[in-house]
Amino acid sequence: MSPSTSRRLALLTGASLALLAGCGSSSDSAGAKSAPARVAVVASTNVWGDIARRIGGDRVDVTSVISDPDQDPHSYEAAPQNQLALSQARVVVENGGGYDDFVDRMQKSGHNDSAEVINAVEVSGRTPPEGGELNEHVWYDFPTVAKVAGRISAALAKADPGDATAFEKNAAAFKAKLAPLEAKEAQIKKAYGGEGVAITEPVPLYMTEASGLVNRTPAQFSEAIEEGDDVSPRVLQESLAVFSGRKVKVLVYNEQTSGPQTEKAEAAAKAAGIPVVPVTETLPKGKDYLGWMTGNVDALASALAK
Repeated sequence: MSPSTSRRLALLTGASLALLAGCGSSSDSAGAKSAPARVAVVASTNVWGDIARRIGGDRVDVTSVISDPDQDPHSYEAAPQNQLALSQARVVVENGGGYDDFVDRMQKSGHNDSAEVINAVEVSGRTPPEGGELNEHVWYDFPTVAKVAGRISAALAKADPGDATAFEKNAAAFKAKLAPLEAKEAQIKKAYGGEGVAITEPVPLYMTEASGLVNRTPAQFSEAIEEGDDVSPRVLQESLAVFSGRKVKVLVYNEQTSGPQTEKAEAAAKAAGIPVVPVTETLPKGKDYLGWMTGNVDALASALAK
């Protein structure tokens, strides 16, 4: 092969390689399109986080600040990673009503004014009874949960307009699954309306009230337990008397705030043959909101039937 022929072959080979390389880079840039970023959502508890995830589907990234049943939202001190998540959130779902004030504190220090904040208590329209305190545990109130689901859908649609239809469909499907829960409450009310119920905290009251049950627990007892205060001997005796006097058909017991005084109430109920229904404030492990609440309502109905 002559030197000139060798030079021509080398030039042709180099040009071919350059062309191939150019085609490869062009294909990479024009081919795979990066998927749109998911909407960052922060919820104060895994209850609201689960609902947001059901509505957002695979188009959201949800961070639930409190997911451990042993954590008490009333006294929770948020960690730095929670602060970071809130500073980057597009949608924030808080319970409100003084239940999770740490969210507002972190919002202010994180300077994330662009996030859409959904306050469940405000959405509920619930107000304190005359001379009483607001029951902030609105996730036990199914009409409120339906309203909050609608607000979450709207907030996600605002953050991600392209997926608005999917969010609306998911919210509608979720709300449709709340209807059987309300129907079960109505069935309990028809069968047991006016019967007495005892509680250790106000956590389940929206559920028991919707079921037509009357709370017979002295208010000083459940309020003291909720605030972490000691119950006076007189109030404790009055509370235990509702069991010995068989003034109630069931005790609904918050497992997340048990202590010596609530344990005495549980023991008195069992001694009187009164069924105990345990409830929690946050999602138990392995449960979603609908399955959890279905279990709660079914347990209440079963206890009343005993």
